[in-house]
Amino acid sequence: MKRSEINKALKDMEHMVEACGFYLPPFCSFTPEEWRKKGHDYDEIRDNMLGWDITDFGLGDFDRTGFSLITLRNGNVNQAKYTKTYAEKLLFLKEGQSAAMHFHWKKMEDIINRGGGNVLIRVYESTADGSFSDSDVTVSSDGRSYNVPAGTVVKLQPGESITIYPYLYHDFKVEPHTGPVLLGEVSMCNDDKEDNRFFKPIGRFPQIEEDEPPYRLLCNEYPKAE
Repeated sequence: MKRSEINKALKDMEHMVEACGFYLPPFCSFTPEEWRKKGHDYDEIRDNMLGWDITDFGLGDFDRTGFSLITLRNGNVNQAKYTKTYAEKLLFLKEGQSAAMHFHWKKMEDIINRGGGNVLIRVYESTADGSFSDSDVTVSSDGRSYNVPAGTVVKLQPGESITIYPYLYHDFKVEPHTGPVLLGEVSMCNDDKEDNRFFKPIGRFPQIEEDEPPYRLLCNEYPKAE
């Protein structure tokens, strides 16, 4: 992706967050220049990859497979000094965008429609070899539990949520003609390096073409503290 495309995506998400009345923590507004001056008192943000994020799953087609997100809080399964057992994210998808099919080995999460249009989440149980199971899926949504056939698409309108358990394959996209969506994610600790199992082998972070200065640094770009 071009840096100019990333900058625009982040600004679009900022506008959506504001429109939904959601307030971000101070570190989300740090400029690249400010980050170069931050000391070790901000290491929790660096070590746990808090802040702005962009994924195109390494496919180079952000407008179809990809979205913008912010990690607001997170623990760290690899560093004992970080004792939080939970994480929270915001995800922003425009119409036409989607998340690739995947499950998590360990993480359980709630995906919540925080505002905007409707989100469509497709679910499959996984077999032992990582294929799609043809067994029914038990859906847990806002205090209700019910069974659906494999591959069912669950629609979340604003305010609704679904619980995603480990080994439950899921992808999601915006329902056409309903507008962009701001999603919340409340989960166990997030570990993007080891805990994602994609149905088709893909990447995570985009390759960036620097055609203009960054508006915000992404969570994998922070300079080390001096």
